[in-house]
Amino acid sequence: MEGLSGVYDGLKVRMNSSVDDFRANLVSVRTGRASVHMLDGIRVDYYGTETPISQVAQITTPEANLILVQPWEQSLVTAIEKAIRTSQHGFNPMHDGKIIRVPVPPMTEERRKDTVKLLAGTVEDHKTSIRNIRREGNEAVKKAAKDKLISADDEKRANAEIQELTDSEIKRIEDLFRAKEKEILTI
Repeated sequence: MEGLSGVYDGLKVRMNSSVDDFRANLVSVRTGRASVHMLDGIRVDYYGTETPISQVAQITTPEANLILVQPWEQSLVTAIEKAIRTSQHGFNPMHDGKIIRVPVPPMTEERRKDTVKLLAGTVEDHKTSIRNIRREGNEAVKKAAKDKLISADDEKRANAEIQELTDSEIKRIEDLFRAKEKEILTI
């Protein structure tokens, strides 16, 4: 199918990046255990620039329910504490002037269900993104057929391959979601 060279590969790359983006989203979703990635979305004012905490401090999890944040510069301690406190995570950080301790309280049943609900919305967004990529691929195939670059059989075969790719990528996202949902709901 000369008229479609690169279309399938381009779709595959774009769909893969959508799955990878979803996987990156999952890392920062809170489960019952502390994770350094819980603070990934939080930014702190670093000399006038909004900077991710991981770029201005060392973040560790010495215990299952505690995150330690050790800023590279002591002057950032209060700014980092404030950024963590005002984030949507609901953490209550404390500091001793050098290190910020972020206790991670166990999630309530209601909070677990809310987290899964929020994650379900993210799943739908990524599935929609994949379907939009499929639509663009189908339009490219349709245009190639209209311009007589490919035969009707090739058009049918290309559409089937694109649908197969779409189904497999959506299944990957759903599998990742189910695994994370199980992790979140497990106490």
